[in-house]
Amino acid sequence: MKKTTLFLSSLLLTATMSQPYAASNNAGIVAASDPPIAPYLLPDAPAFDLTLAKFCERFNTDNPALPIDEFRVIKIEHNSPPLTRAASKINEHLYLSAALEKRTGKIKTLQITLLPAKISEEKALRSLAVNYIAALMTQFEPTLSLKQSTVHTLKLLESGEGSRFYTRSVGAIRYVVVNGGEKGLTFAFEPVKLMLADP
Repeated sequence: MKKTTLFLSSLLLTATMSQPYAASNNAGIVAASDPPIAPYLLPDAPAFDLTLAKFCERFNTDNPALPIDEFRVIKIEHNSPPLTRAASKINEHLYLSAALEKRTGKIKTLQITLLPAKISEEKALRSLAVNYIAALMTQFEPTLSLKQSTVHTLKLLESGEGSRFYTRSVGAIRYVVVNGGEKGLTFAFEPVKLMLADP
């Protein structure tokens, strides 16, 4: 039963990726009955000063061994969310998703999700996920080396173990770890609204 559920989850992901992301197109986007976009996203959270297209271009240039394919827009059936949702499949058990400002296309949150897999595949998939997370982290914190970001990634994942939801803010970045059981493990990157100290 569990294997069937995982297969259907992957199938749904593939089916909803039907339209390449573009800042201005709405035609031909397949609708999907999905939960709210990043329910843990803070209501007043700002956006990164970076569009998804620019981010992917820079990431792929810096990380040729960890390619990110074209994101596809996902239209939510119920209501009209204030954000655009897009996703990019890495493999059958690993994918990226993002919530974007509709007007500017700038990234509000970027997430990588690892779906459950066979025990024999778990170690390799988790290692690949860690490599992607560490590489993504260097894009948001360019002062970190890949080695440093890998250490930070492992510490954050360890801190989030056993918790349904774990969050930690470091400077202008908020990291979120969500353990969703059969829905997988999600690691999210979000900007933090910095407050000026009183003089």
